[in-house]
Amino acid sequence: MRSYVEEVRALAAKDLRVEFRTRERFASMTAFVVLSALLFNYAVDWTVVSPQDLASALIWMIIVLGGLLGLGRTFELEKEDGAMQGLLVAPVRRDALFLGKVVANCVLLAAVEVIALFAVALFFQVNFIPNGLPVAAVLGLGTVGFVALGTLFSGITAGTRMGETLLPVLLFPLLVPLVVFGASATSTLLAGFPATMVYGSLRLLGAFSLLALACGMALFRYIVEE
Repeated sequence: MRSYVEEVRALAAKDLRVEFRTRERFASMTAFVVLSALLFNYAVDWTVVSPQDLASALIWMIIVLGGLLGLGRTFELEKEDGAMQGLLVAPVRRDALFLGKVVANCVLLAAVEVIALFAVALFFQVNFIPNGLPVAAVLGLGTVGFVALGTLFSGITAGTRMGETLLPVLLFPLLVPLVVFGASATSTLLAGFPATMVYGSLRLLGAFSLLALACGMALFRYIVEE
């Protein structure tokens, strides 16, 4: 029998291969990133809002709204082709299936975030290099927490007729602490303050992500088997 890690890796690789062939989710998320950065560049009064605060808000808006474009279709292919039934009868642990989806979605969203950082740096002249590692840590923890919750709730809404429309309604209220602490920490780092200033936010983001993963692993089996 496959080890747990091999199951998660195989399931994540399967989703990433499908995405690499179609590029549907990645293309839509990338287009959203570029258009959002371009529109904000011309829509905001630079004398009122500092570039650091604007860049922080834009990055987290891209993570949440752009991520929803991809997370909403997490189970779409399995639903259309009836492949989910095949996964459920396969000798695969349900929590491994959840983690495989989470890993694949994290990789996809991380690639989009890299493009977002380049776009923000280009349009808003923000330098991420001085606090590059702390910014990456904040975004990484935020991404894991967001994707874990988004994957769980995507499994819930995939079986409904409202589908992607219902997902943000259920998900947004739970993302408030993630966005508040994540955007605050990102803005502090972009302003040039030392990483020690955001240790509290990093701990909270880490706790949020661990809790989201634990809840997803515990509840996912009941969602997909209903």
